[in-house]
Amino acid sequence: MNLRMFDEIDRRILSLLQRDGRITNADIARAVEMAPSAVLERVRKLEERRVIEGYHAKLSPRAVAKGLLAFVLVRTDSGWQADAAQRLCSLADVQEVHHIAGEDCFLIKVRTTDTSTLGAMIRDQVSALPNVRSTRTTIVLDTAKETLAVDLSDLAIKE
Repeated sequence: MNLRMFDEIDRRILSLLQRDGRITNADIARAVEMAPSAVLERVRKLEERRVIEGYHAKLSPRAVAKGLLAFVLVRTDSGWQADAAQRLCSLADVQEVHHIAGEDCFLIKVRTTDTSTLGAMIRDQVSALPNVRSTRTTIVLDTAKETLAVDLSDLAIKE
């Protein structure tokens, strides 16, 4: 199998794992009507190929006092800078760092406790980074959808 070609069993296994990362191998095997050993081998191969990158618990940000979600656009002096990206990635409350096209250079996703903590982080950590020219922040009021799941409906299936 190449990286972009999967069979229907792979697609079903991936769908099941995206829905419930704690599903047992036996339950997957029953759902796809295969032997557990064959399912285990398929999952292992999907992990080796980095189709499956990990298994994670989804925490409630509010329950762990990180109820404020914000997106921060960061502009640096000379566009993409690996050093700036690495420094942004190292900040504790930064969940995602994206290099983007357009006037700004990076879009970062931040989860923190409140607006004063967010302000201090932007002022003392983000804006203080070398070559950061400006930031623009958008605070999220409510979230209609947030997922890590990848749509598999148009996955290339080999015959």
